Amino acid sequence: MTDYLKEFEQYLSENKKVSSNTLESYIRDTVQYISYADTHDVTDITEADSLLINKYIDYLTGKKRSHSTCTRAIASVRCYYKFLNFYGYTKSNPASEIKLVREEKKLPNVLTADEIDLLLAQPNSADPKGCRDKAMLELLYATGIRVSELIDLNITDVNTEVEVIFCRSGKATRCLPIYSNASRAVEEYTNRVRSTVTTEDEQALFTNLNGTRLTRQGFWKIIKLYTKQAGIKKDITPHTLRHSLATQMLSKGAQLKDIQAILGHADISSTQVYAQIMREQYASIYKKFHPRAK
Repeated sequence: MTDYLKEFEQYLSENKKVSSNTLESYIRDTVQYISYADTHDVTDITEADSLLINKYIDYLTGKKRSHSTCTRAIASVRCYYKFLNFYGYTKSNPASEIKLVREEKKLPNVLTADEIDLLLAQPNSADPKGCRDKAMLELLYATGIRVSELIDLNITDVNTEVEVIFCRSGKATRCLPIYSNASRAVEEYTNRVRSTVTTEDEQALFTNLNGTRLTRQGFWKIIKLYTKQAGIKKDITPHTLRHSLATQMLSKGAQLKDIQAILGHADISSTQVYAQIMREQYASIYKKFHPRAK
């Protein structure tokens, strides 16, 4: 049942050029699906049909998995069968007609400029861990890069002298400017902290204090710690800084196409959510302060 997984992993990495985080998620989801099929007397995954996949969807829904988790799980299964079909392991793709009802997307939480300042002020730069955390938070807000892109940065991807970073996602590379405070925070971290905990052959820009590349899970803990420390009550994720930057740039007059380029969105429809956030904010202000809107 798992004979094709190594080939699938290679297909995702080399053919689809997915990020390391997407690769990990797709493999994990596919293993769970195969395990489910195994418990339903499917001895050859290539002979499974759409009925089994629909039962699997019902199974996930019955376990009260979130809509996004179910959607991603089915996307993984679809991709797995597309791979099997592409290499001739199956004659057809039983997942090709499987559809999920689209859930209306909720607008993401964003922080105000004051809340951003409060959050960025939390790490204690005198402490090695705080110095690293300060550099990460500043760089994340300076560029709006994804957390996966942040932890995938190598030391050679940052040039604090000219204040730019090179961010790679799949086949694409973005050259992004960083403001001076972020550049200084990264420079202080690399000179004072990173140089004392890493070996010469370590490429990662941000590491644990034992010198190995920081993980997504590690950064999640960091953002939660400083959110609580700052007394911010909003439900903040690492992506919140990305959303906040885009919204605040838009409010200052930046064009959607420019924000799209900075964030690395393949489709501008992904960027248009920030215009919707602005519209809702303006509507709220209007209702609150217009003398005849009450």
